[in-house]
Formats: sequence, structure tokens, C-alpha cells
Amino acid sequence: MRVVVQRCKDAKVTVDKAVTGEIGKGLMLLVGVTHEDTEKDAKYLADKIAGLRIFEDDAGKMNYSVTETEGAILSVSQFTLYGDCRKGRRPNFMGAAAPAEAERLYDYFNQELRAGGLQVETGIFGAMMDVSLTNWGPVTLILDSRS
Repeated sequence: MRVVVQRCKDAKVTVDKAVTGEIGKGLMLLVGVTHEDTEKDAKYLADKIAGLRIFEDDAGKMNYSVTETEGAILSVSQFTLYGDCRKGRRPNFMGAAAPAEAERLYDYFNQELRAGGLQVETGIFGAMMDVSLTNWGPVTLILDSRS
């Protein structure tokens, strides 16, 4: 499972001009699932993200997590995180999990974040979405449950 984590001042996702998820300060997550992923991968990344210390304290050091700052999460499914561009000019998405399994693990991942007390907003799985955010810092990290 792969997640791009972006610290943000605000973020939102719209589908057909309707806002489906919107947050203020927190984390914008792009979430990809591959064939080998299990609930263990989803739980590991949910726990890691909830405790990731990437928010600054009064001294400007990254010492606080999204949980400690009472920030929110905007989680968006992103199968293209498993796009393979090594051959040719068109990405190959064979590394992405089948939609039904990817959706199940994506939902489980979001449930685990909520179980940790976080507010989690989402897009719509499989939909064409418009995503916007104000990346704060900028701070962007890539987490992979296999690394």
C-alpha cells in the first residue's frame, strides 16, 4: 500500500461539481493499493500517518502529529500510484489491485484512521475527482507499507 502524505492548510475534493470532502488544517492523502496488500498494510499505514510528527511546535521543529494538532484527513483513492512508466510512454497500471479489493482496503484504511479519533473526509472511490489543496511548507512524504 502506498500513500502520498501532504501537510495542508486546507483541501477539498469535488465530484460533478459537488464537494464530497473538505478539511482545514491537516493531511491530504493519496492512497494506492496493490495486489499483495492486506488489512495489516492498511492498519500499519493508518497508525504511522496518525502519529507522523510533521507539524511544527513553537520552536519550528516538526514535533506534532495530525492527531496532536486536532487536524483532519482528506483521503483520496489513487490507483495511479502503482503506474509503471518504465516502458513506453503510456503508464501500465497492472500493479494496482482490482477495484473491489482496492476499495475494501481503502475503506478499511479510512476506518482505522477514524478509530484513532481522526476526522476523515473522502472522495468517491473510482470517480473522476477534482482535488485541490494548499500544501503547507510544502511538506510531502511518500509512505509504502512494503518499504
